[in-house]
Amino acid sequence: MPSRPIQGFPPAIFFAIASRMGLEIRNLDCARGQRRLLSGVDFSVPDGRVLVLTGPNGAGKTTLLKTIAGLIPAASGEIVAPPESMVYVGHENGLKSQLSVAENLRFWQKIFQCGDVDETLETFELSDLSNRRAQHLSAGQKRRLGLARVFLCNRSIWLLDEPAVSLDAASRTMLTAVIDRHTGMGGIAVIVSHDALGPERADRLDVGRFRAVATARTDAFLQAFAS
Repeated sequence: MPSRPIQGFPPAIFFAIASRMGLEIRNLDCARGQRRLLSGVDFSVPDGRVLVLTGPNGAGKTTLLKTIAGLIPAASGEIVAPPESMVYVGHENGLKSQLSVAENLRFWQKIFQCGDVDETLETFELSDLSNRRAQHLSAGQKRRLGLARVFLCNRSIWLLDEPAVSLDAASRTMLTAVIDRHTGMGGIAVIVSHDALGPERADRLDVGRFRAVATARTDAFLQAFAS
């Protein structure tokens, strides 16, 4: 099926609608503000696989993940994925503090029009907290609730940015099991993590290999605005 532009993105970046599952990134350039961080990013993730994005702080891992999710426009390149297939969880948990745990999940259930709240509560070990307001949860409990929507929304491609932050050892084991279950059913997970998170069979990609080389003209442009 031919690719088509997505509203809000410059003509150089577009999503190609694929009739099959899978994720392909083709010659993608990523920027943060006026600074181009990554150039020529090219990789694919087949069904049932986990890809862990590695690299030093500031290498552009989060920017790449947000660009794939459609939250940051890219300068150029192509993202090939089935329509409505991605869900992104970043550093923020995206919770409504005055709502209970179950009410937060029911909110996301209405947004995505799918998923089972009771099953999600059980999977993320939140059943005993279902009536507690989100503002009264611990940091680890809030993180589990924030992550729970990836399970609830029934999307095939999970984009997770440092998902294990604030999780204890038991919760990290639980999260790894949830990711295993997702990929075992043919789903995909792309993860930014400094921890040893994910199954041993996960693939890894050093984002640093795609670091953009700044030109003298670009440096002069940025310095003019920095002064």
